[in-house]
Amino acid sequence: MKRLAVPILCAVVALALVSLLAYGLVSRSDDTSIEQAVASGERPVAASRELPLLGATGTRSLADLRGKVVVLNFWASWCGPCKDEAPVLAATQRRLERDGTGTVLGVTFDDSTPDSLAFVKQFGIRYPNVRDVGRKLADAYATRSLPETFVIDRRGRIADLYRGPVDQARIDQALRRALQ
Repeated sequence: MKRLAVPILCAVVALALVSLLAYGLVSRSDDTSIEQAVASGERPVAASRELPLLGATGTRSLADLRGKVVVLNFWASWCGPCKDEAPVLAATQRRLERDGTGTVLGVTFDDSTPDSLAFVKQFGIRYPNVRDVGRKLADAYATRSLPETFVIDRRGRIADLYRGPVDQARIDQALRRALQ
C-alpha cells in the first residue's frame, strides 16, 4: 500500500503544478475587451486621469479635451516604432490644429523625463504630452507594449485603436470614424 502512495502523491502534485501553470498563463492574457467592443461597433467611454504635463507645470486629462477629437498615443523614447510614427503624429497634430477639430495627446510610458523631453525636441513634437507616473492611464487602456494609439471622439468615447505603430492611412481612417 505504501508503494502506491508515493506515485499517487507525485501524480497529484504534478497535476496541481500543471493546473497552476495553466491558470497563470490564462490570467496573464492580454485584456482585449476594448478591442472587442470597438470591433463590434461599440464606443466604450475613454478612461481619463489627471496627469502631469511633460516639461511644464500643470496637468492635463482627456476630460479637459471633451468636445474635440483626441489621438491618444502611448510612447517612450526607447521605443523604435515610436520614433518611426512620430512624424505621422506630428502631421496629424498640424491637421487637427488647422481644422480646429482636435489634438494629439502623448502619454509617456516607463520613460524618464529627460529622455522624454529629448525625444520631443528631436522630433519637433508640438502637441501636449503627459507623464503617466505609475502607469495609471496605461493600465486603464490595457497598454502593455508600445506604441499604442486610441482615437477618442468628441463625446469622449473610443472610436478606434491601434496596438502597434500607426501610419497616415490608419490615422486618417480613424479620424473619419471619430468625426462621424
